[in-house]
Order: sequence, then C-alpha cells, then structure tokens
Amino acid sequence: MSDYTIDSLTARIYATFPEARRRPVIGITANQGGIDVSVREAYHRQVVEAGGVPVIIPPVTDAEVVINTLETLDGIILSGGGDYNPLWCGEEPSPRLHNINGTRDSAELLLTRLAYNRQIPMLGICRGMQTLAMALGGHVAQDISEVQQGGNDGATAVSVKHSQDAERTEPTHTVTITPRTTLYNIYGAAAEGKPLRLHVNSFHHQVVDKAGPRFTPVAHSADGFIEAMESSERKSVMGVQWHPEWLGTDGQPLFRWLVQQADTFRRAKSLHSRIITLDTHCDTPMYFHQGVDFTHRDPRILVDLHKMNEGRQDATIMVCYLPQPPGSIDGMAKNGGKTFRDMIHFDVESPKAYTDFIFDEIGKIVAAKPEYVAFARSSSDIRRNKQEGKKSIILGIENGLAIEHDLSNISHFAGRGVVYITLCHNGDNLICDSARTSNTHGGVSPFGAQVIAEMNRLGIIVDLSHAGEKSFYDALEISATPIVCSHSNCRSLCEHPRNLTDEQLRALARKGGVAHTTFYHGFLKPSGTLLKGSENTMTEADILDGIAHLEHAIDVMGIDHVGIGTDFDGDGGVPGMACSSEAINFTMHLLRRRYSDEDIQKIWGGNWLRVMDEVQARRKE
Repeated sequence: MSDYTIDSLTARIYATFPEARRRPVIGITANQGGIDVSVREAYHRQVVEAGGVPVIIPPVTDAEVVINTLETLDGIILSGGGDYNPLWCGEEPSPRLHNINGTRDSAELLLTRLAYNRQIPMLGICRGMQTLAMALGGHVAQDISEVQQGGNDGATAVSVKHSQDAERTEPTHTVTITPRTTLYNIYGAAAEGKPLRLHVNSFHHQVVDKAGPRFTPVAHSADGFIEAMESSERKSVMGVQWHPEWLGTDGQPLFRWLVQQADTFRRAKSLHSRIITLDTHCDTPMYFHQGVDFTHRDPRILVDLHKMNEGRQDATIMVCYLPQPPGSIDGMAKNGGKTFRDMIHFDVESPKAYTDFIFDEIGKIVAAKPEYVAFARSSSDIRRNKQEGKKSIILGIENGLAIEHDLSNISHFAGRGVVYITLCHNGDNLICDSARTSNTHGGVSPFGAQVIAEMNRLGIIVDLSHAGEKSFYDALEISATPIVCSHSNCRSLCEHPRNLTDEQLRALARKGGVAHTTFYHGFLKPSGTLLKGSENTMTEADILDGIAHLEHAIDVMGIDHVGIGTDFDGDGGVPGMACSSEAINFTMHLLRRRYSDEDIQKIWGGNWLRVMDEVQARRKE
C-alpha cells in the first residue's frame, strides 16, 4: 500500500546527494485548441524512457519568451498536429486543405528558425518535419494527392494510404531508409550498404515535397514520397513523417538519438561557459563598404554580435586585409597596372591610412554596443570581457603592406592594439615572399628581418599564414618569439601552396608556435574530389574535413600547438561551420570524438593565448 505522505516522497529524493544526475531538457511543442494547450502523453513517455526531461513549449511568439525558453532547452521535439497555412509558402488554399492553426504556425516557425541558429538538436515528427521544411528553406504540399508525379524528388502517383484508420500503435506501411545516413545508423542495419525497410504508422495528408538545401531526404514510402530527412550540414536535426511516439520500443531509437544529441549540446554549452572560445582570423571588415551592421543579424556577413552570441563564441580577431596589387611589392602601379588604392573600396591615401580607417570603423562597432562588446589587447582583457558578459574584438593586420617601408608604423599599430601582423598575402611584398611567390627576395628580405625584430620588441605576434616556405623557415629562425599561422591547413591532406607541410608543422611546434585550422574549402579538400564509390558526384568540403585537418595537425604537432582560425568573411565557411553561430556545433563534434574538456579548451584558444602571453611578456618599449 502506498504511503500518502509528502515526507515519504521527499525522503527518497534527499536520501542521496546529488539528488539526480543532470539530464538534457527536451522541449515538446504543444497543440493549441480552444482553451487547451496540450501534448499527447506518448511524447513525454518516450522522452523519459530515452533519458530526457520533457517540458511543454506553448505556442508563443513573444520574442523574450521564445529566447528565454531556448536558453533553457537542450533539445526540441516539433510535434504533430494540424495543417500549415499555405500563405507561409506564398500559395492560395487548396480545396483539400484541412484545419489550420495560425497560432501554432507562426510560433513554431519562429522557434524552429531561432533554434536552428543556436544549433539546438531537433526532431520533427509528422507536422514537425513539415515545420523544419517550412522554416528552413523547403516546401510543403497542401495535399499529398496534388503533388505532381516526379515533383517531390521522384515520387510517383499516390498508391499508399498515408492516413491510416488503424490504431496509432499499428504500423500500416513501410519506408525504405537510405544506407550510410544517420537514420540508417539509428536503426542499426546489420547489412551495411543495403536499403533498410522499416514498418511505420501514418497520419498525414500534407507532405514535404522539397526538403530544401539544408536537408537530405533519407527515407521514402513505397510510392516515392519523402518520409524522413536529415541535416545535410552535419547537424543534429532530423524529421520523420510517421509517429514514432506511438510505436513503443520500435519508436524509441529516435528519441534516444535526440536525447543523446541534446546531452552533447548541453555539455558543449557548459564547456563554452567555462572556457575562452577564440577565432583567430575573420575578414568581416572587408564588408564595411556595403554598410553592414554588426549589431544586427546581418545576412551579408558571417560574424556579427547575434551570430557570436548564438554560437557562444567569446572573441574574434578582426583583421584589416590589404589586397596585393599584381606584380607590386609596395602597392604602387607597375606598367599602368592597378595600385593598392584601385583595389579597395574607400578613398584613402595609403595602406597605412586604409588600415587606420578600418580600425576606426571597428571602433564604431564597439561604441555602438559597449555593454555587449569591447576591444581586447591581451588574454586578461579577453577573460575580463567574458566575466562581464562582453564579446571581445581583437585587432590584426593581414599583409605587412600596411607597414609600408617605415618601421615606426609598427609602433603606431602596436599603440592601436594590434596583436599580430600576417607578413604577406597572395603576393611578394617588401617584407617577404608569399606562398604564391615570384621569388623576389628568396625568402625574408633584409627589411623583413628588421620588421620581425621590431615586432618582437613591441610584443606583436609574427603570423606566417600566406608566406612561402623559404619565408616561413627564415622567419622561424629570425624571430625571438614563437610564431603563428593564424589560418593554415595541412598540405598532406590538401595539396595547396598555402597549406603547411608536415615538416613545417613540426618546425613550428619545436619553436613553441601554433597552427590554426581554417575553413576555406580550397584549403580543406582538393578541387573536384569524387565521393567514394561514385563516378560523377563532386563533394564539397564540410566541417568534418576541417576536423580531419585539425586532427592531422594534432598527430604531427601535438595538442598544444593547434587552434581555429576560420577565415569567415574571407571566403571561409563550410556546411556545419558556416558562420560564428555554428562555433558550438564544432565543439559538439569534438565532444562526440571524445576530446577532453582540457583539449577542447586548448583548441578553442588556450594555445593561442599562451603564445600571445609569451610574445607580449617580452615587449620592450
């Protein structure tokens, strides 16, 4: 017989400490009708069974409520329910359209888009899969019978009953799951490479007929309609058209998958709250001439205050990039060719003046939101900013052209807070030969040796990304402090003169330096790489290619000499690591690969800060 006393209930809780282990919190979107906001109990029972903590998300569009809700969630289930208003697809209603619920539509589309931007794992079920498509660039047909033959990735005419009369717990048709997909792995097919048939239930008449660019269809019904889709960007987002919550143990694998992904996301959030996450190279100032707004979520740039906040990124080194006029080592015209001034979008007098102008523009960013963003010149500045809830902007120069031919300009830029100077870009300059060298100096020039010595004296880091091999080894020998390669990959994985050989990596590590993996596709994967087993399919680089370069560098150099320099807004950015909002997605991949918290802290900036501290400690004014 039960003991009906509250003391007996609470005594069990307080008999041990801690009272409970931390479980991921899974939000479930709710139906709304009349005076009720509700969720079928099958959802929360499956979440509990999978090890999660279910909570109901009411259909609300209040911005502060939605944002604060998302801050508490580790994963989301977009539940089933009524039809979508076709106006969200720019269409008029079909005679076959059923009941719509405008309150749910707007609330769930907003929630989904914001959750996607925050990398929160999501599982869409039936209507929820349609929500994913509607919110993220796909399309939903108002009625399955109106889809034209071949109009939804090869569907034939309707020949399967997609809205069954049987009990919800009764499977009534099959879906075929594509091999080598996440969904395929979830259901543990024994024979790898062979299509997997799954028995499912079905209660829908609307259908995703175009998955959109962010998803790949991974399961189809016998008549060819999309029954499941998953992220094409290596993210923890999936949609299924059936209702696994009613299928008991047969539905449980999907909920276990979501809870596992949510737990990884929870761990990543916790880790980002404790460590410094620093991207050592972004080119966002290149877009200042377009009037971009760093305080908005501006689609024209990959790094802004919103994206840094979504990705839980603490700091970025914004560089002033100076383009190199072809055939010129000093920015002046050769034989009537372009000068440096011809190649920029601002009316300034010289490379130095342009660099100052860019730094002034960055100063306006900081001045616009001083309570949320601040300059940083040192590791202590970055840590203090994090404690105060501020993002850090650090200054760098990409191309020593900015120095012109005057060593005093190095002192000038040190006074402005510059922490590193990339000695050259895609062309030889007065300092050294580049990776695309014309062999002007045979490495570092005599003036370049003076530049390096002055940078050492003033505590400015020497950056050898873009430098030719001879320049690299010369600088390594000349510099009295460790050098860095702020955005460079591994040549053994991608043959490109901008990438570093294993010998360069080892030499850099021996001198205490760091090499930071970058996400420019041309430095990640050779152009025209074919997908294994395919004769025609070209593959683009994605986040896993970046991790492959990082792990190769770790194998060669050790964990203490690597980091991340994305090259965002300088053509950097690949699926899964496409902008600052996806920084935490990178951490999630590292956690899945069982990197320790300490190692991730080193990768995300700890190694760079060590070098920066060492270089700045030797400053001699």
